[in-house]
Amino acid sequence: MKAITRNHEFWLAIVVMSMILATALRSPGFASPEKLAVIFNDSSMLIILALGQMVVILTRSIDLSMASNLALSGMIVALVNAAYPEIPVPALMLLATLCGLCLGAFNGALIWWIGIPSIVVTLGTLTIYRGSIFLIAGGKWVNADRFSEDFVQYTRIEFLGLPALSWYALAIVIGFFVLMTRTTLGRSIYAVGVNPNAALYAGINIGRTQFVAFCFSGALSGFCGYLWVSRYVIGSVEVAKGYELTIVAACVIGGISIAGGVGTVAGAVFGALFLGVMSNALPVIGVSPFWQMAISGAAIILAVIINASSQKKSRRLILRLDQDAS
Repeated sequence: MKAITRNHEFWLAIVVMSMILATALRSPGFASPEKLAVIFNDSSMLIILALGQMVVILTRSIDLSMASNLALSGMIVALVNAAYPEIPVPALMLLATLCGLCLGAFNGALIWWIGIPSIVVTLGTLTIYRGSIFLIAGGKWVNADRFSEDFVQYTRIEFLGLPALSWYALAIVIGFFVLMTRTTLGRSIYAVGVNPNAALYAGINIGRTQFVAFCFSGALSGFCGYLWVSRYVIGSVEVAKGYELTIVAACVIGGISIAGGVGTVAGAVFGALFLGVMSNALPVIGVSPFWQMAISGAAIILAVIINASSQKKSRRLILRLDQDAS
């Protein structure tokens, strides 16, 4: 029990549930199953993207180009659907995922083969990908009247009361849980973040592991490119602009250390849900959009302080145990 109460994800889950209950006092329908399903559906893309960012951060890197990758992949499938509406939607979903995978692999290759820091690479590709959207679309938007009906409805098909978008998120969460806890690759990702030198001596290729992590973040960004364009029925250079900060915020709030090696799938999920619940709850209680931004920023800073404090305590405990042993 003591181990559970020390768990960051446990307390974050308590905070999320407390926010829901507190908001329900003002608006009773907020805690209804229907509204909770809507909140989860609204948070689904952020959950998927946070998992991709989590894998990258665990390897002591960061991907600031995820939102631009999403927008470019989304624009590509939007243009393809507008030109060839007979192409099946699953094929377009695969196309978006492959586009994102290629863009993520490009980031990873620059980091692995040339040795450029990830923050520099992804700041550069962030701009490149946004500019590419403008070039391939000729500066125009792809509006609702150009999409096929199947393209728009595929994320809205309901099963057991949840839209397909929510089921995609649940399937990816389960997949990443297995990846990070039951596979050699998952252990390698953690090892690279915890101690790169020890990982190297253990035979782990650090550059290749980081490359694979960027492939994951890119593929998930591309997949969300289709989901975003399908859900909001628009493709443009402005899609998801600035959303990369929200993705990083979800990870940080979820207890994923920017220093690498620390974080869980549950943390990324609850971090995304925290932001999703907050974005739905604050308007209900009459908080202005400007205060919403300030509160979100304060939550991020508080999460960083809590994470840093817990990691310092952990280091002190290790040091104390070593001293006792000697």
